[in-house]
Amino acid sequence: MCLGVPGRIIEIYQKESLKMARVDFSGVTREVCLESLPEAEVGNYVLVHVGFAISTLSEEEARQSLDLIREIIEYDELAGGRTA
Repeated sequence: MCLGVPGRIIEIYQKESLKMARVDFSGVTREVCLESLPEAEVGNYVLVHVGFAISTLSEEEARQSLDLIREIIEYDELAGGRTA
């Protein structure tokens, strides 16, 4: 199963001729490649899979996805980690 995680772009820069970004994932920042999303701008929410932004999404879509991920984690913890 593939999992894309939403985050908000806080900085965009070039690195070795690649469009890159610093993306905030609920307080944790990571470097993300934006090459497949040339239209992405600071403040946009993006869906990230293995370090690559694969699509943009609205703030509401990002919030819904994060809420769902949190629910899955909470369920897993309540089930004693048996859902993985």
